[in-house]
Amino acid sequence: MPETALGLFPDVGATYFLSRLPGFFGEYLGLTGSRLDDAEMLACGLATHFVPSVRLSALEEALCNVGFSDPAAVSAIIDQYAQQPNLKEKSIYHRLDAINRCFSHGTVEDILSALEAEAMDRADEWICATIQLLKKASPTSLKISLGAIREGRLQGIGQCLVREYRMVCHVMQGKLSKDFVEGCRAILLDKDRNPKWQPSKLELVSNIVVDHYFQKVDGKEWEDLKLPARLNLPGYATTKI
Repeated sequence: MPETALGLFPDVGATYFLSRLPGFFGEYLGLTGSRLDDAEMLACGLATHFVPSVRLSALEEALCNVGFSDPAAVSAIIDQYAQQPNLKEKSIYHRLDAINRCFSHGTVEDILSALEAEAMDRADEWICATIQLLKKASPTSLKISLGAIREGRLQGIGQCLVREYRMVCHVMQGKLSKDFVEGCRAILLDKDRNPKWQPSKLELVSNIVVDHYFQKVDGKEWEDLKLPARLNLPGYATTKI
């Protein structure tokens, strides 16, 4: 789901795992909402295995016949059914150098300027499409998404989940922005795909408002997220991220 096109932001732990992708690929994904295929998921580290659909039933049967208390045996079976797809010629992952040049900047405005400078140097359909995705997205969503991913680089998963919960509480409360309501109207309900964002420009979204999204919402009904104690998971239940 391209959250910034809805007036939202990457949540449910996304600011943790996006911040740990190679280079600034996570910022690119978080701001544009671009979709990945199987090979791209593996290449960037978002997935550990790819099993074709036609082999899933056989994999399930094989897993049912092994003891789940033996992580090595489980991993060996998954490896047996997994395949390694190749990146397509036009895969966005081949654009990682350009993504790093542009999305390494500290503000959304500078990221957009870097992309536009690249577009001036050479005609490139991908760069033009990326610029359009950013220009159509909610300016507020773009700024809080970038800020959240950058904070995620320095935080653990628990801290990211607590912060994301605060952010979504602010979105639901609607005092800082009503862009999520407008995005749902334009994309999901009326489907005119013409949201009227407020503010409508990046430069009108203040850093004070962005920072406020990361703070606890005032009011007893808006308590911080309470996380359970973390379990020690077996090896096959963890990822490279």
